[in-house]
Amino acid sequence: MMNRKILRLALPNILSNISVPLISSVDTALMGHLSAAHLAALGIGGMLFMFLYSSFGFLRMGTTGMVAQAYGAGEGRSLSATLYRALLLAVLLALPMLLFEGPIFELAAWAMNVEPAYRDLAREYFSIRILTAPAVMILYVTTGFFFGMQNARYPLYVTLLVNGLNVLASILFVRVAGWGIAGVAWGTVLAQYAGVATALLLVLRYRRLLHRIGARALADWEALQRFFHVNRNIFLRTLALTFSLAFFYAEAAKGGETTLSVMILMLQFVIWMSFAIDGFANAAESLVGRYFGAGDRPNFERAVELSLGWGAGLALIFSAFYWGFGEQILHLYTDQPLVLQRAMGLLPLASLLPLLAFPAFIYDGIFVGMTAVRAMRDAVLTATALYLAGTWVLQVFFPGERALWIAFMSFFFFRGVLQWWMFRRWGWALGSR
Repeated sequence: MMNRKILRLALPNILSNISVPLISSVDTALMGHLSAAHLAALGIGGMLFMFLYSSFGFLRMGTTGMVAQAYGAGEGRSLSATLYRALLLAVLLALPMLLFEGPIFELAAWAMNVEPAYRDLAREYFSIRILTAPAVMILYVTTGFFFGMQNARYPLYVTLLVNGLNVLASILFVRVAGWGIAGVAWGTVLAQYAGVATALLLVLRYRRLLHRIGARALADWEALQRFFHVNRNIFLRTLALTFSLAFFYAEAAKGGETTLSVMILMLQFVIWMSFAIDGFANAAESLVGRYFGAGDRPNFERAVELSLGWGAGLALIFSAFYWGFGEQILHLYTDQPLVLQRAMGLLPLASLLPLLAFPAFIYDGIFVGMTAVRAMRDAVLTATALYLAGTWVLQVFFPGERALWIAFMSFFFFRGVLQWWMFRRWGWALGSR
């Protein structure tokens, strides 16, 4: 029964999540066949948005955990208030991004060592795609709400619509209209707003369960404290996570255009694996949150155990696939000979990544469901410090690209080990920490 519940939630999540890197893959292929400068600009631009938008991923995770617990406890007013507070916060967070997009890009370009050879292309991409900020923030909230309500189908519908439209629009704007890097940016803008319209319509299907909440109830101090406690710590955790990715890009950019292009290709292996395993992490968020909120400890422990088991099985499949077909995957993304040659030298390490990384993803889902946000934050902060130190130490023993990739793999490994230790030590009590 529990396996069936996990699969009912995980399989739509996996389909939804796997479709996300399809956009990145298509955009990478479109730019990779234009020039190395276009590929580098897309990679940097994509990283800037990963850093910017992923920092606000707490809107999804915090909403999932709190809604799932309220759903499990049968607290309809708390569930409704969480949704409304999150939507209001999403809009308020998006506005400054639109108003200050110029300074944001300049600061990020300086921090990321963006070279003059592709700076203008990256600036063009950024100035268009920043228009998606309100849509992205709102989609975080609606997705978190659906997951908390144990509904993985609606996020799948929305994601497939967004990603399918994005791919078609990007191909049309780049290959047919000849808009270059602007084409992939406008494709994303069009798709995101279509997704928001669809998601809000699907939220209305829950109108019988949602309560009308007045301003006084939304401003309830105790509820607000918990809301911001959860979201603040997830924000700090996500900020450290995205900083680690930004550091990875910045270090790669120091090696020049070719090194950066190699690392962008290698990250495709991370993206595909992570979005697939996150399907079971999302299922863990929903089920663990539901049973934790209901005080059902036996089902809670069963959900934790089976989520980890499913994650391990999927990691084995990805490792075997990367080992057998890694070279063919690289050729899908680029035909640049030097980039391919240097990326192939890292393929054996790429095949190990899923096995080292899957506990971090599954435990993230478990901790989100429990709203064990401080423990999750502390694990990421510690892993980040170890990763930064490891990068500099490894450069003494290995060439730059290999040292950076091994250090990046260790970041995922450290996160999983730390979260395993925390859960083993405190277990159910983590939810009150």
